[in-house]
Amino acid sequence: MRTEPHWITTPLTADLLRGALDLERTVHGLLPHRLPAGARAQNTDPQLAMAESQPSGVRLAFRSHATAVELDTLPTKRGYTGAPPRPDGVYELLVDGEPAGRTTVTGGHTVTVDMSTGEGELRPGPPGTARFTGLPERAKDIEIWLPHNEITELVALRTDAPVEPLPDRGRKVWLHHGSSISHGSDAAGPTTTWPALASRLAGVELVNLGLGGSALLDPFVARALRDTPADLISVKIGINIVNQDLMRLRAFTPAVHGFLDTVREGHPDVPLLVVSPILCPMHENTPGPTAYDFAALGEGRLGFRATGDPAETANGKLTLAVVREELAGIVERRAADDPHLRYLDGRALYGESDAAELPLPDGLHPDAATHRRMGERFARVAFAPDGPFRRGGR
Repeated sequence: MRTEPHWITTPLTADLLRGALDLERTVHGLLPHRLPAGARAQNTDPQLAMAESQPSGVRLAFRSHATAVELDTLPTKRGYTGAPPRPDGVYELLVDGEPAGRTTVTGGHTVTVDMSTGEGELRPGPPGTARFTGLPERAKDIEIWLPHNEITELVALRTDAPVEPLPDRGRKVWLHHGSSISHGSDAAGPTTTWPALASRLAGVELVNLGLGGSALLDPFVARALRDTPADLISVKIGINIVNQDLMRLRAFTPAVHGFLDTVREGHPDVPLLVVSPILCPMHENTPGPTAYDFAALGEGRLGFRATGDPAETANGKLTLAVVREELAGIVERRAADDPHLRYLDGRALYGESDAAELPLPDGLHPDAATHRRMGERFARVAFAPDGPFRRGGR
């Protein structure tokens, strides 16, 4: 006869969480944020507000003899009118660093976005429970990686044995900033976004500031990077600036310098890697803005298209080709006075041969297989004996 575990409820506190820069107390529990309160106060963009509160790379981490774990959460799911339904966010369990289970949480709030207007409609819903059972009966490190693409309020943690915060293993902290591709886009789950996979392969602790649609050289993001303790830093720059048609070349170059200057104020000697965009055929030589492909939507699939005029690059409009050339030049010029600064062409992670084999399904974002390939390549290149993050980078 099956018996229910004797549950122990452990208060959710900051020392049980990794990968978040701030925790907001809500009426339901705790909401992890990936930008600090000061940065959020300066933001006026709903897209960034949503992205930074989706806990990509955020995980509960504790040590316990527990064989059963329950985590009550209140997710906020999102969908788009006219687009295929999005799958529920995935919670993934690691035991001593190895995959040991995955699940989803039903219920929660739902926000439906009208793609023609950008307006969202909220439908409230109840909390649900992520449940993991059958864990080995021994002391072990337990991590629960939260959905990378679903706002997740933490309500309660229950286990059938006491828990304690995961001890410091002395691993290097890798702080990464990028776009929706770094955020996780269409990865299979939170541990296989390309930064999460690369961090696990390299044995480093990830703080992921990949912010969907929002890698825009915002000064408050640079200050968040500046003020966050880290042993290794990478910034992936370009695709959002092109697809939002945010700035011209005249503004882009000093904005990159200013962003890097700010990061260096807090991390003068930390290995700093500037990564240019991966291959995105529609924007290689065609500027933004990017728009929804309504013909694709009519076929029941999500797609994007570039709407700029290639001739406008003569007037300073940005394409990915222009961005890569400029980033390489910026790093080359700065490296004379900054020996810890390096550049990586994003096409080393996903280039022309990859696009032929694994085309971007919506024209903009990599799929799960591509995330895995990018993560494996980044770990191999960045953490190579002669790489920018070699043996911890210093």
